[in-house]
Amino acid sequence: MSLLKEKNVLVTGVLTDQSIAFHIARLAQEEGANVLLSSFGRALSITNRIAARLPKPASVIELDVTDTEHLNSLPERIKEHLPTLDGLVHSIGFAPESALGGNFLKTEWSDVSTALHVSAYSYKSLSMACKPLFKESGASVVGLTFDATVAWPKYDWMGVAKAALESANRYLARDLGKENIRFNLIAAGPIRTMAAKSIPGFNEFEEVWNSKAPLHWDVADPIPAAQGAVALLSDWFPKTTGEIIHVDGGVHAIGG
Repeated sequence: MSLLKEKNVLVTGVLTDQSIAFHIARLAQEEGANVLLSSFGRALSITNRIAARLPKPASVIELDVTDTEHLNSLPERIKEHLPTLDGLVHSIGFAPESALGGNFLKTEWSDVSTALHVSAYSYKSLSMACKPLFKESGASVVGLTFDATVAWPKYDWMGVAKAALESANRYLARDLGKENIRFNLIAAGPIRTMAAKSIPGFNEFEEVWNSKAPLHWDVADPIPAAQGAVALLSDWFPKTTGEIIHVDGGVHAIGG
């Protein structure tokens, strides 16, 4: 069985082969999808090298989600590789150093706005940029979040950005459901990715999961979260939208 047979999927955020996005791209190819990657700036050359580790060759296009020109030209640039899109993976998040690590009360708006723009608003702007390529039969947009229903140690304004992302997911589901475009998020547990390394005190998350997860959680294993994303990209969730699927070992369901 091929869950994504002949589907065309754009995957953002592939930086290392330990990232959730990389394994989404890998599993999507193994399930029959045609995959296109995006990256930008100094990371572009890194993504090109990592793309070579996928089961099949995958092209990489340049995309800065905060650049209006990049977004406006995105449909034509995607068409150079794929005629249409069935799926989009938003695996993009960034907060300046001052917005993390216990500086919540001291962070200036300029840094907060960067975190919100890159990590939350881009979910809407990227989806709208890709919308002309979504098939009339529908499409699936999948984003990655980290449970924003509570305040986490040291996560600060990235936590607020994730809360905005989760809210945007619901509003996009509301406004584009009539066009059969589904919007869902994977709320993954902590994974030792490049992004995680930028979070001061990441080991505190590991301690929470080691003590609370009903199902054993491996911070070095991004595959369960990637499997959840691939499932949402498939036709097996045709009437699910505005949802947050927790792939976190069950921590979200357990009290203190």
